[in-house]
Amino acid sequence: MLKQILLILTITIFSVSLHAQSNPTLYKGTINGKMPITLFIQAIENGCGGDPYYDAMYRYDKVSNWLQLSVTEGVKQQFAMVEEGFTGLMIVKKEDDMMNGTWISPDGKKQIPVELKKVTMSKKEIESYQDKMEKLNYENHDC
Repeated sequence: MLKQILLILTITIFSVSLHAQSNPTLYKGTINGKMPITLFIQAIENGCGGDPYYDAMYRYDKVSNWLQLSVTEGVKQQFAMVEEGFTGLMIVKKEDDMMNGTWISPDGKKQIPVELKKVTMSKKEIESYQDKMEKLNYENHDC
């Protein structure tokens, strides 16, 4: 009886952990129509109920390290993404497989257009980006 309960509990925990991270999406595009960027975002189910929250990161391809983003979702698929350390802010709107909007400098003086298109990923690529996201989160928020 105890073995059955433990088995059911293990299956339940495994099932919850599999569904806790959903909808990982990769976008590629440009800032200012010139600088290529890559954005990885995934919805994380809220364990307490309610709306999901997001883990996200992006980088300027071949130029920078990954920058962690704090994401807030607004109405009608609008997102505000603040770079770790508030070095910039992106406000984008998701429409179909595109995200378009503006990158804004912390002082508000620079406002640059952002265009992103969803890219298909393999399971291995998803796992690789999730590992990078986990390491970045650890680097930025470990005691």
